[in-house]
Amino acid sequence: MNFQTIPHCLDKNINFMTIQPLNIASKIDHTILRPEATKQDIIKLCQEAMQYSFFSVCVNSSWVPTAVRELEDSNVVVAAVSGFPLGAMSTAAKAYESQLAAGQGAKEIDTVLNIGKLKEGDLRNVEEDLKMVVVSANGCGALVKVILETCLLTPKEITTACLLAMDAGAEFVKTSTGFSKSGTSIEAVQLMRRVVGTNCQVKASGGIKDFSTAQAMIDAGADRLGTSSGIAIVNEELLRSKQ
Repeated sequence: MNFQTIPHCLDKNINFMTIQPLNIASKIDHTILRPEATKQDIIKLCQEAMQYSFFSVCVNSSWVPTAVRELEDSNVVVAAVSGFPLGAMSTAAKAYESQLAAGQGAKEIDTVLNIGKLKEGDLRNVEEDLKMVVVSANGCGALVKVILETCLLTPKEITTACLLAMDAGAEFVKTSTGFSKSGTSIEAVQLMRRVVGTNCQVKASGGIKDFSTAQAMIDAGADRLGTSSGIAIVNEELLRSKQ
């Protein structure tokens, strides 16, 4: 398939009001990962990201060419997920998906570690799995965020996962996919920050739907937030700033 032939659907004559960005907008990965998302949903996501000055859009890898095209004249970064949402795919599949997405213009790859391998103590396999993704993504100019799915892990496992992600060369550790039994928690973010220190960044995601929760995650140590509620969060921040 020639990805260059994908039609550009955004009317460049449309003028969008840019929302005055505050601190929190620059930390938000504006996200849509629903399986039923359509091209128009992705285009809308990109328009909103430009309007609200979000850091990035985060999409499934099949939508990378569309998002890159829509955002080509903006400062918004395209992020894509790989091995999502289970992390149980083969290493070769994860690495190829990451390389393909990065090669098509994604600057960040959010990949899910192999949770089952971590739980059974096959740490060498987990690290090698992540290293292959990191090498594949970095080789095409993209950084890697490792999704731990903290709701399925013990504090000890979260600690181990963070150390493995750093050893593999990942630039971020991330709490959740948003597709498991629960999302992020302040306790998980705090633990991850303690473990990685200043050697790695932390992304909180899953269940962040309002400004108070978003701010609490940042206060706990999150550098970035993954959410589909970014507009509501920024609008609440704007409202508070005027009070």
